[in-house]
Formats: sequence, structure tokens, C-alpha cells
Amino acid sequence: MKIAIIGTGYVGLPSGVGFAELGHNVVCVDNNKAKIAALKKGQLTLYENGLEDLFKANTQKGRLHFTTSMKEAVHEADLVILAVGTPPDPVTQEADLRYIYAAAEELADYLTGYTVVANKSTVPVGTGDAVEKIIASKNPKADFDVVSLPEFLREGFALQDFFNPDRIIVGTTSKRAINLLNKLYEPFKEKTPLLIVSRKSSETIKYASNAFLAMKIHYINEIANFCEASGADVAEVAKGMGLDTRIGNRFLNAGIGFGGSCFPKDTLAMARMAQKYGVCMELIETTISGNKKRKKDMAERIWQAVKDIPRPKVGVWGLAFKNGTDDCRQSPAMDIISELINKNIAITAYDPKAMDTAKALVGDKIHYAQDMYSAVKGADVLAILTEWPEFSAPDFSKLEKLMKRKVIFDLRNMLPSKEAAEWDFTCYSVGRKRKR
Repeated sequence: MKIAIIGTGYVGLPSGVGFAELGHNVVCVDNNKAKIAALKKGQLTLYENGLEDLFKANTQKGRLHFTTSMKEAVHEADLVILAVGTPPDPVTQEADLRYIYAAAEELADYLTGYTVVANKSTVPVGTGDAVEKIIASKNPKADFDVVSLPEFLREGFALQDFFNPDRIIVGTTSKRAINLLNKLYEPFKEKTPLLIVSRKSSETIKYASNAFLAMKIHYINEIANFCEASGADVAEVAKGMGLDTRIGNRFLNAGIGFGGSCFPKDTLAMARMAQKYGVCMELIETTISGNKKRKKDMAERIWQAVKDIPRPKVGVWGLAFKNGTDDCRQSPAMDIISELINKNIAITAYDPKAMDTAKALVGDKIHYAQDMYSAVKGADVLAILTEWPEFSAPDFSKLEKLMKRKVIFDLRNMLPSKEAAEWDFTCYSVGRKRKR
């Protein structure tokens, strides 16, 4: 079938590549002319593990196309997927739906034949109703259904999740739409449950899922604080908890807090929606405030180690909000760096993929190293802020020669602590007994 995808970000582009790999004719549309020009030239505009090979293969096969023309993308499409951004409003913190509504209004004129318009962007409950009204008002003759099709792609693992989903949620009561989407997801039917629910339930599922996972991260970070004070080891505690099938072992890695393009904005949006409906959600409110405090607390730990040093220097490993992506939006690493910048600490940072995106955020307020060892040259402290695999097995002999002081804040619990101790490094981790 012909699929039009509106938006070429961290959801739209991997989804487009994935559907093309399944054999569909996919046209991705974006109003960013520079981005579309780059994609047409075969240049990826974001990093996602494994994306480049499939991107090139499907553009060469003629199954994946890019355009700035909504008409070209939507005309004769069987399925139109909305995958535009829904950032938090700077004032209300509710999801900003202007891009969704603008896309709905623009695409309405170009619908031909029966078309399913699927909302894959994360949107508040009731957005599907609004999109339906916009399209029907703009083009009363259009034959279409609006469905909720929430995405559950993890950044850094988007393609893996696309081809191996743990569930597919479809929000609609339309039999025609259900038939089309059953056909679309035919390759997954043997191993993946496809759940048909109401549109509003589908819209809620994405927010409820992300808010729960964010709470899980905040919870294990609170347990980590307890472990530090009591002498327990959070890694051992988390392992014991995770063996309980009612809890599971995922999202129990203590660290510096959650970030990225989803959890921060989705928890905020969930809280604001609850307020709108007069519902108290103390757990989510506490998770939001606790996560903000978490990042400040992590920065404070580093500050306490260098505050008495004239012109302190901190080497940083990691800028992206997690490994496997170049995304620095709401990155805890960037928030910690911002706190340290405000304290006039000189920072030299390295990230395998996120250097350019970090530069767009903080510019020349920090220095950028060509590799992980250059980042620690002359540093009083090394702070590990993103869990890239290469940071887990450093050459301690090199670190010893390059650093002024042998102090490491392993805030992702990556380093072999025994080896660090053998090289006489003072290593502060998360969720283990505090150093005295």
C-alpha cells in the first residue's frame, strides 16, 4: 500500500524506513526544506542504530521517497501517518498541538478514495476527535477514518522495536480501518498481540505507559539514595526486585534521572490533563519534581568535589540522554552540565554521536574533545553521564597519566570498581555506600 508519513523526526523517519523494508511504497513529507534536501541526497538527518543501511537500501529500491509537498505525499495514499512533534507548551506545559492541527488541515484537501489517517504522535486524549473535525470541515467529501496508532519506539533501538514490537495498539471502532491496519501489520501477527481499543483509550495508553516507566526510574533512584545511606548496593537490590515477574528488571538502573523527548514531556502532559479533568495524580507530580531535583543533586555531588580547587576542570563522557542516539533533548547530562557551567566550572566533553546536537544547545560554553581520553586531559574530575558501552572499559593507565586528580563520578554505574580501586582511583557511583 501507499503510506504517507508526515514528519521525519525520531518517529517518522525510522517508521518510514521500517514500512518501506516491509515492501510498502512510503513517502515522507516535511516542511523543513533543508532536511528533505539532505534525505534526498542520501544523507541521514539523525542518528539511530542500524538506520543507515536500511535507509540506503530502500531509497535505492525506490520504496522510500521524500518531499516537501503534502499533495505529493498524501494523494492516493491508503494510510497517512501523523508523526509531527508535540512539544510542551512553554507556559501551560500541555502538549502543543499546533503542528498536528496544521498538518490535518493541510492534508485534508488531498485525500482521495478511502484513507486511514493515523495519529502516531503522542497527543492528549480527545485529539483524534479534533483532527477528525478539522479534516471533515476542510473537506466534507473526504472518505476517511482517524485512528490512534501510538508508537512505542525507544530511541537508539527504534528499528529493533519496529520489527519486534511487544504490542500494537490501534484506537478505532471503524471496521474498515481495522481491516486496513490488520493488513498492514500482517507480518507481525504470529508473535505480536494487536489490541483494538477505543480511540481515547489508545491515546491514554501511551501517556500512561511512559508515566509509569518514568515513575519506575524515579523510584529506583530514590532506592539508590537509601542504599547509599544504609550501605546496601542498589544493583543487588534492583536485581532482586527484577526477578519478581510482577515488577520486571527493566527501567531499574539507578542513575542521573530520565530525559529525552518522551518521558519529560509526557509526564508533564499527563499531569496537566489530569488537572484539566479534576483528577489528582500525586505519583506523577512527585516523579516530575523528583526528577528535576535528581539532576541538580548529581551536579551538586560533582561541585562538592571541586569547589575548593582554583579554576576546576571536569571531563565529561556522554552528552546524549542515553546511548544509541544523538538526541540531547531534555538530556540529564546536558542539565547537569548546565548546572556546572553556572558554577564557572570548565568542561571538556565527548560523546560518540551527540557532539553536533550538543553544540546546538550550549555552543562554546564547553569544550569538545575528539575522543574520550582527550576529554580528561588536565581534568580534576571525570563524570560519566551517558551509558555508551565504550565508557565501561577505559584504560586506567591512560587516565592516570592524563588527569590531575584520580577522581571519577561514575553516575551510570558502568566502571569495574575493583579495577578502578587497583589503580587508586576514587570512584563515586550511584546507589552504593557513600564515600567518607
